[in-house]
Amino acid sequence: MGIHYDYKSTKSAKLMEKQAKRERKLAEKKAKRLAKEGPKKDDNKDKALDASKPITLDFLTNPNKE
Repeated sequence: MGIHYDYKSTKSAKLMEKQAKRERKLAEKKAKRLAKEGPKKDDNKDKALDASKPITLDFLTNPNKE
């Protein structure tokens, strides 16, 4: 019967261990995936807006803007 009395006292510690193990596995998977992909390249950089030009409604709503 000792296991039943011990369950509640160790429940929180076991849950914390499970969560740490889960986070460690996710971190390992992420590191492995990043190593497999290689360094990221930022080829698709967004163009910055020109501060000297005013923002107009046409600029915001034009679907054919470049």
